[in-house]
Amino acid sequence: MKKLQAVLFDLDGTLADTGLDLAAALNRLLIAEHREPLPYSQIRPWVSHGGRHMILESFGFDDADRRVTPLWRRFVDDYAAHISEHTRLFAGMESVLDALEARGLGWGIVTNKPAWLTDPLLAQMPLNQRPHCAVSGDTLVAKKPHPLPLLYACEQLHVAAENTLYIGDAQRDIEAGQRAGMLTAVALFGYLSEHDTPDTWGADYHLERPEHILDMLPPFS
Repeated sequence: MKKLQAVLFDLDGTLADTGLDLAAALNRLLIAEHREPLPYSQIRPWVSHGGRHMILESFGFDDADRRVTPLWRRFVDDYAAHISEHTRLFAGMESVLDALEARGLGWGIVTNKPAWLTDPLLAQMPLNQRPHCAVSGDTLVAKKPHPLPLLYACEQLHVAAENTLYIGDAQRDIEAGQRAGMLTAVALFGYLSEHDTPDTWGADYHLERPEHILDMLPPFS
């Protein structure tokens, strides 16, 4: 491994387990629309693909359907009002962040979640004072799988991309990291579905649990 100087995390399904709050908001919308709520096991794999994808899957609509955008707006408004009721860091992630900070390594978040959801979520967890940077889906003109957000995060951390590890649970995360010239790792504990094939994504590492990140960190200097 090249000298690791920083670690960047995707947010939903990698750093934080946001699925229960998103699923609850979706089920409240389904009930309001006189539809049956769905089991969490069915909703969970949709979470990393964003709210619009969750609407499409749960309602069975085509993306061009005019009903999608109004439903999505109601969904995200409801989610924003309950954004951190059940959301927590994934088990073991706290020790990873402690280890990064103890070694003086930079760490940050690069997510496609818009800042008006990212910022209050980090504040309420609370995480707003810990990451050295937080790049949201609307921070720049492009979002993942484009490498620009990752490269911008490196600028904020004053590290080279080649000395940075990006961890995510979706193929676009790995693609963005590769295009940025970073080391990449798949968070297998995240929101992957049975149809995902992470072995074909070309990531440098596969992480069964957050604690496995500790094995990749340099020793204390």
